[in-house]
Amino acid sequence: MAKTKAVYACSACGAQFPQWAGQCGDCGAWNTLTEVVAMPAPAGGRFAGYTGDRYVTVTPLAAVQADTETRAATGLQELDRVLGGGLVAGSVVLIGGDPGIGKSTLLLQVLATLSGAMNALYITGEESPAQILLRAERLGVNDSELRLISETSVERILETAHREKPRVMVLDSIQTLYTETLQSAPGSVAQVRESAAQLVRFAKQSGTAMFLVGHVTKEGALAGPRVLEHMVDTVLYFEGNPGERFRMLRAVKNRFGAVNELGVFAMTGAGLKEVRNPSAIFLSRHETAVPGSVVMVTWEGTRPLLVEVQALVDQSQLSNPRRVTLGLEQNRLSMLLAVLHRHGGLVTGDQDVFVNVVGGVRVTETAADLAVLLAVMSSFRNAPLPADLVVFGETGLSGELRPVPSGQDRLNEAVKHGFKRAIIPAANKPREPVPGLEVFAADRLVQVLEWISEHT
Repeated sequence: MAKTKAVYACSACGAQFPQWAGQCGDCGAWNTLTEVVAMPAPAGGRFAGYTGDRYVTVTPLAAVQADTETRAATGLQELDRVLGGGLVAGSVVLIGGDPGIGKSTLLLQVLATLSGAMNALYITGEESPAQILLRAERLGVNDSELRLISETSVERILETAHREKPRVMVLDSIQTLYTETLQSAPGSVAQVRESAAQLVRFAKQSGTAMFLVGHVTKEGALAGPRVLEHMVDTVLYFEGNPGERFRMLRAVKNRFGAVNELGVFAMTGAGLKEVRNPSAIFLSRHETAVPGSVVMVTWEGTRPLLVEVQALVDQSQLSNPRRVTLGLEQNRLSMLLAVLHRHGGLVTGDQDVFVNVVGGVRVTETAADLAVLLAVMSSFRNAPLPADLVVFGETGLSGELRPVPSGQDRLNEAVKHGFKRAIIPAANKPREPVPGLEVFAADRLVQVLEWISEHT
């Protein structure tokens, strides 16, 4: 077999060169040459897709046999929820997150559970087997049948996998692996891309479920080439502050389930524990009503969550007042303040406005609009909102309240946590009364403000 040859390709124009240079000789771009594996020329000058004397067989869609997805429970229901119901055979899952957030801890717990029912293999490129043992003893899983190796060469890893035939593998992390076909250092764009390609190819051919741990940049994005996220089946992000107790695992891509699904864990001395009722940890439930606080129902994946939205409005000492958000989009806050001024008569042009979602939750849906507006108004007027009030709804630029998905399920979640009153868009008004809940459905923002004035 001929040895694989490496060339340098320009990421701007695609031109290839036998040696690296600072500038592309074709398009003139600087620092765009990256190492890639040269594709061998087809034998006899045949174009790709031509095999011998016949073309590749074309199969009608109706004739394709659908394979039933075989899912395995990981032992953690929150992780199964994020994965879409369990681990699919032959799937490749990429997990990213800040250092110390709990990626290795979670995967060691999962493999220790799965090793009792299937052949599991843990490959570490960052730690020694002794370090893995220390973590396993802390987690109480050191007596499991989990097998591990410390290796960074993709070729030797695949050789071991062909011999051991595991059904599930963990590689921690993809940035430490390298392939012998390239000369660049581990962690480079070329190494990460080629190493992931070989591992994904093995997973699909053998049916081995695979977890890849990925580093993140200081901006929080996965390090390495963007194509890495396209190659895998599922991309999971660990969110939260490593210094805090609670961690959130979010799916941003999933070929076998819903995206934006959220799993909540608590970091303890014995590892990550599932939080079965996340709404309870995101609600501070003040003993007395306080200004600038309101509870909303957000929708994460396939379930509703109750979170507290807090706002602080204060006289600005700057010529350009600040607009700061944590867990929400900052540009949307500026838009909502303009709507509040135009349709609610509340002037915040000379005020600093700070908005925070309690618990570190990141709310991306527009159902938080009404909660933000009411929290800002409550803080500005120093008037607490009712403690048993829950709200949700999207607000348009003309002051109308627009419906949001799954309104009935959001109301049912609020009732389970003891809320007595709700403000929602008129289009989300339930057809039948909700027992124990007084629902006020409004078409416009001004109606909500009038209701608040009458009940506070």
